[in-house]
Amino acid sequence: MRLKGKLAVVTGAANGMGRAEAVRFGLEGAKVIVTDLDGDAAEATVLSVRESGGQSVSYQFDVSDKDSWLSFVHDVLREHGVPDVLVNNAGLSASVIDKDDIDGWDLLMNVNGRSVYYGTTLFGRHMAGAGRGSIINISSIMGIVGGPSGHPAYHASKGAVRNFSKAMAVRLAPSNVRVNSVHPGWMQVMTSTNIEQIRQGRVSLVPMGRTGTPEEAANLVLFLASDEASYITGAEIPVDGGFLAT
Repeated sequence: MRLKGKLAVVTGAANGMGRAEAVRFGLEGAKVIVTDLDGDAAEATVLSVRESGGQSVSYQFDVSDKDSWLSFVHDVLREHGVPDVLVNNAGLSASVIDKDDIDGWDLLMNVNGRSVYYGTTLFGRHMAGAGRGSIINISSIMGIVGGPSGHPAYHASKGAVRNFSKAMAVRLAPSNVRVNSVHPGWMQVMTSTNIEQIRQGRVSLVPMGRTGTPEEAANLVLFLASDEASYITGAEIPVDGGFLAT
């Protein structure tokens, strides 16, 4: 098992990539702490992890709120110890907020950017004290390139995650804590009423000719979480079917 005996925290793990990451971690021997704003859905992920043979508990909190993070980190350290792995997965998509909504900037930057800052710095200092750890921050292909759809704050927030991860990788490297960013392309987690029309339009832009799955993203996250990636830090790694290569 690639994460046997390790403690992992996955934010935004109620569904999609977060749930796939949590379940995969459990299969690989980790004890998984699942968080989400939706407490019932987070508990459903816990049950999925346990059904697959893993250990898991859930916490419900708002990742954009500093005091909630401080309370969560305190509880995790007291009840479980210092995590070996942190996946800052929680985030809002570009389509959730109308592109002309001025206040949408604050919401997207807070959920997608501020949450990653809180998680990385608050847990990172304890990981550094323990002399080990892997932090994986989920960005997006739109954190590397621009695009005409969705709120532009989404691109800005995911770009911030990309460069922030590099800055923290340099700072934490002497303490044997690795920080990397993952940049998913279009995944099969969309809930729009015109999902097929949108999916086909996006697939036409992907050299591999299809959207990805949450499990394919989770495979990359698992690798970065494991000791197999012990000399990889400060990297930005796409899982996008070749989109960024075009």
